[in-house]
Amino acid sequence: MLKRICAIILAAVVFYLTPAFAADQAPPPAGPPGENAQVYTDPLSPFNEKMFWFNLRLDKYVIHPVASGYAKVLPTPAREAAGRMFDNFDVLPRFANNLFQLHMERAGTEVARFGINTTLGVVGLWDVADHWFGLKENPDDFGLTLGHYGVGQGPYLVLPVLGPSSVRDAVGRAADGAMNPMNYTLPYWTVAFPANTGFELAQGINYRSLNLNLFEEADRYAIDLYGAVQDGYMQRRASQQKKVDE
Repeated sequence: MLKRICAIILAAVVFYLTPAFAADQAPPPAGPPGENAQVYTDPLSPFNEKMFWFNLRLDKYVIHPVASGYAKVLPTPAREAAGRMFDNFDVLPRFANNLFQLHMERAGTEVARFGINTTLGVVGLWDVADHWFGLKENPDDFGLTLGHYGVGQGPYLVLPVLGPSSVRDAVGRAADGAMNPMNYTLPYWTVAFPANTGFELAQGINYRSLNLNLFEEADRYAIDLYGAVQDGYMQRRASQQKKVDE
């Protein structure tokens, strides 16, 4: 799945690429679920299937070509290092959500990891906190925090550009995005907004460049790609929730 990209970027992309999308056929009907897929309630399926189709076309026409070109310019080790740097800068939601869940040791580990990787790891290009000190990252988000306190996932939801989610996790994304200190310490439209947009765009393209066969591999084995992505997302979130609640 791609990282968060600003909604205004989506609006611009929709405006310029609508003619290209219109040239394609309507979204195909969903096929039967895969053999290993579970059945989930999907009351938003009419919207979700159209948005899933839109995201695939957006990836085909824009994201994948840009990521492929980026991958040709920058070797894999450099892109992996960039991914670690982006991840290092995303420390605040991980720290805050571990704190919200009263996982004090995990929250402290995130602070220690950030300090070590920002200094010894050169702004996070190398994860020396893990390799040298055994400090493992504690991935967390506000959606998992809500789940920790008993809030259900709610209906499955496919978001524009952002991909598979749920109503609860969509609220969590918004809450995590609001934790960015630049939104409160810098002039928003002149500094914070362009900086956030550039960061999210670079992070998303870098992630996609490291996963160029993201949809192709899933489509190869899935009878119903929509159902396979839904099943994969829900299972992954259930696994993450289990680790949070341990």
